[in-house]
Amino acid sequence: MELHVVIEGDKDLTGQLYRQLRESIESGRLAAGTQLPPTRLLAEHLGLSRKTVAEAYAQLTYDNLLVGKVGVGTFVNAHSARQQHKQQPTELASARVLEHWRGISRALQHPALGVRLRYSFIGGATSPSHFPQDEWRRCVQYALRQSAQARGLYSQAEGLPALREAIARHATFSRGLRCSADDVVVCNGAQQALDLISRVLLEPGCCVAVEEPGYPPAYQLFASQGARVVGVPVDAEGLRVDAIPDDARLIYVTPSHQFPLGMPMSAARRQALLDRALELGAIVIEDDYDCEFRYEGRPNDTLHSLDRHGLVAYVGTFSKTLLPELRLGYAVLPPALLQAVGAARQLTDWHTSTLIQWALARFLQEGHLLKHIRRCHTIYASRRERLLQRFAGDLAPWFELVPAVAGFHLAVLARRPLNIPQLVELARKVDLDLLGLTPFFQQPPTRDGLLIGYGAIETLDIDPALDRLRDLLQTLAPLP
Repeated sequence: MELHVVIEGDKDLTGQLYRQLRESIESGRLAAGTQLPPTRLLAEHLGLSRKTVAEAYAQLTYDNLLVGKVGVGTFVNAHSARQQHKQQPTELASARVLEHWRGISRALQHPALGVRLRYSFIGGATSPSHFPQDEWRRCVQYALRQSAQARGLYSQAEGLPALREAIARHATFSRGLRCSADDVVVCNGAQQALDLISRVLLEPGCCVAVEEPGYPPAYQLFASQGARVVGVPVDAEGLRVDAIPDDARLIYVTPSHQFPLGMPMSAARRQALLDRALELGAIVIEDDYDCEFRYEGRPNDTLHSLDRHGLVAYVGTFSKTLLPELRLGYAVLPPALLQAVGAARQLTDWHTSTLIQWALARFLQEGHLLKHIRRCHTIYASRRERLLQRFAGDLAPWFELVPAVAGFHLAVLARRPLNIPQLVELARKVDLDLLGLTPFFQQPPTRDGLLIGYGAIETLDIDPALDRLRDLLQTLAPLP
């Protein structure tokens, strides 16, 4: 891209160029250290004489805004003055809508790069050190070769056929789904899958039933599309089907590992939910976000595998098994939704990067994902066991564990009055990252407690981290 300068007419050409370059430097649009084009190239680009450009450069150098380096080129001086020119705010016709979006909570957003605390029980994150870099690198190299043979056209909105086929095989093998490649839509993470499904089903005022407590990005997404989001309480068996509103058009659940509390939905409750959805003509979104990691008992059937009426949209993600940064997820959709979601996907962003799709397809085909899951399962099982021991031991006077057999987070409920926000704030001062349960409730009453994610914390760090938590609890709520 050439340097953006606009020359008008044929008068004061040196002055025009000088003033525009000076304004660009002082406003910061030309950052300190930026190399300017050689005088000959800029003169050709602007249709000026080389002498005109050289004179403008000389004046800026005299003003200490440019600096020449012999044999290298001309650069913006690192010590040049920079002024901030901010646009004046204007009252917009869409101010009310913008205010609504600014007010949406981003409490579950992961910390920015470089600001992570030493000990972190953050949920939904994995340990990058366990990611199979060598295998993934070879798959990316394969993807580059495939991309080099491409015709330079947009790909299918639903995803590359090779990846859809690999995902269908993975889902049928590991989760017992009844699906083929034609049922799969590749997405940029599970969140986009939720967006696409709700986009084609909801109109302003439609009722969506979600778990209470539940996953905030899901119900915030539904609300942003104008839906009336109703929290349905959960108990030891999962979502209370009898409390689903009669006008629910969409039902969002996490039956394998309820988010955030962790209990699985019982078999009887699963069948009751499907019966209720059939009665209402509602679509059920089954978010199976971390189902690959199971530690006790036999696996439960997915809602999708029990569905005989095309009412379940199954949503999966590779963010929990690989890395969140890859932004790879998928939806296995009933026939009624496939064409509509494909059209919505094309309007939204057309398709996921084909380079990443080719790499993941190869990764799945060669069995690397299943090997990686087995390795991580052993690691997570060890971390989980240590957490169970500590919360059944010296931390038991303050917290009670909610039984959970899958995933890589646990929920703990306060046994006695605790100021959880104060505990979280004090923990940050001792390099400990904690997350309370309050953000997962839409409305009071909430339950005091913590979400303890163990995907990102190293096993050897668990005891030192929990020692700090225990010390803080002894200060905030001393034992009698």
